[in-house]
Amino acid sequence: MNFKLTADAWVGIAVLIFAGIVYYEAAQIPASPLYARVGPAVFPYFVASAMALLGVALLVQGLRGGWSHEDPELTLKPDWRAVFWVALGLGINLATIADLGFTLASALMFACVSRCFGSKRPIVDFGVGFVLAAISYLGFSVGLGINIGEGILEKLVF
Repeated sequence: MNFKLTADAWVGIAVLIFAGIVYYEAAQIPASPLYARVGPAVFPYFVASAMALLGVALLVQGLRGGWSHEDPELTLKPDWRAVFWVALGLGINLATIADLGFTLASALMFACVSRCFGSKRPIVDFGVGFVLAAISYLGFSVGLGINIGEGILEKLVF
């Protein structure tokens, strides 16, 4: 059997590398002696294992010729406008979460990602994102006692 390192095989290698990073980071999570068998690193270990299995499957498929070049009609060209809107949303969230807080930063990101999917109603998208982010913030801060980014609005309301 003739194996060649296609772009598809590189995707499998990248997934395996990310699985290794997740596994390494999970090993860094301190475990309290209060946990008998199931500690805080169990879920990250599970994610790393699943990623490793998928990475191996992708690598094998890539070495056998890949999946993206089987039918030229199925090969899609990237939608760079959509990529721009997602990257912009992530960048806005990263740049504003410390000052604006989780709720407003997430609502802005939601509006950008909605635009990526073709929405042309940014005010409505911001409103929907705001409601979802506020519910998430309340669930984490009030329900679980975890601070996920307190900002202007959270200090005023909560």
